[in-house]
Amino acid sequence: MQKQHRTIRQRAIAIGSNPERNRAHNRRVVLDVIRMHGHLGRAEIARFARLTSQAVANIVQELIEEGMLIDLGRQRNGRGQPPIQFAINPDGPVTAGVEVAADHMVTVLLDLSGRLRASATTPLERTDPENVPKHIAGEIRTLRGRLGPKAPRLLGIGVVMPGPFEIEGMTSVGPATLRGWTGVDPVPLLEKATGEAVTLDNDATAAAVGERLYGAGRQISNFCYLYFGVGLGLGVIHEGRPLRGAFGNAGEIGHVVITPRHRRPTYDPDAPLERVASVLALRERLMAAGIAAPTIEALEVLYEERHPVMMDWIREAANYLAPTVAMLENIFDPETVIFGGGLPDAVLDAVVNALEPLPMSVATRRNRGLPRVMRGQTGQLTAALGAAALPLLNEVSPHLSVAPAPQQPSAPLSSIALNQE
Repeated sequence: MQKQHRTIRQRAIAIGSNPERNRAHNRRVVLDVIRMHGHLGRAEIARFARLTSQAVANIVQELIEEGMLIDLGRQRNGRGQPPIQFAINPDGPVTAGVEVAADHMVTVLLDLSGRLRASATTPLERTDPENVPKHIAGEIRTLRGRLGPKAPRLLGIGVVMPGPFEIEGMTSVGPATLRGWTGVDPVPLLEKATGEAVTLDNDATAAAVGERLYGAGRQISNFCYLYFGVGLGLGVIHEGRPLRGAFGNAGEIGHVVITPRHRRPTYDPDAPLERVASVLALRERLMAAGIAAPTIEALEVLYEERHPVMMDWIREAANYLAPTVAMLENIFDPETVIFGGGLPDAVLDAVVNALEPLPMSVATRRNRGLPRVMRGQTGQLTAALGAAALPLLNEVSPHLSVAPAPQQPSAPLSSIALNQE
């Protein structure tokens, strides 16, 4: 597992001077530019990507032959001969994203434009290495079958799991983690079961990537994402890129002990944050009161009824999360902190509102462009969308940079192509 996460990190930053590697990078830049603008002519692609016209012509032709781009023809909107426009093929290749949680699995298929083609959420009774690969392979087959008899080519599979990875003796690791995976590298097992290339990542990191590409973080280069999975995780986007750490364990905020508001400091190594402020903690509290709420819909009903157990949990979770937000602000100096994941939007909004008044931090500024805390926009599919983006980014986006506006005359520095054929 450690080796796989180091591989992901190195691949994200390695460019090199090898012409073939440069060509692959340039293909990703061209796809990224077209994806962000909808459709473009060759000259516009060359200008945004900072590539030569000949390089763009060669790459565009290759991508059309591979089914990734389509020729839209000439679209007249003024005088003169309009250029031929090219766009992402909506019926082209897809990627699969899978979130494996402690009690369920979410599977999605995305096309190259990031459009959701199919999704499914299924319960998991077993999360061991023997069962999970077979379950993933079966779900992907089912979703591809929904796309018709001529299912599009699968570019790869992104899989996310809750961490921490390869940690022994951490007393705070609880039911939110997956049992039986210590010492097991999931990638070979998953690739054997599916017959496809697999990219692995932490669930909270992938959720932050999903929010960055498809949700509230689309125009935010620096933010922290508190992910309510079964437990509680943290994804950090820094300068448009996910922060993973040396072994893929960056952001294990759920295993940190936090002193809540309005209490004297106490330090209990067996009482991490996710034992109070997580979906798992909420359901355990409801179960103790004789209430079963196994689904998002059931939690939403309890909130609509203003059930006292739900409302008490919101207040207590906020008492722990308010100092957590201030701590993250002081460490990472983000533009904002986003809450998202496996809670109903109304409950997340209530938790965010209950954070006030937030403690002072470096984020306590008068002229803020964004609120200190906001709710995400990608809902319960966030981590799976981020997972599907992992192989998608290998084909499409050389970096997780802010998308340039369509009228912008030049691409951002992080999207500049390498002018080598």
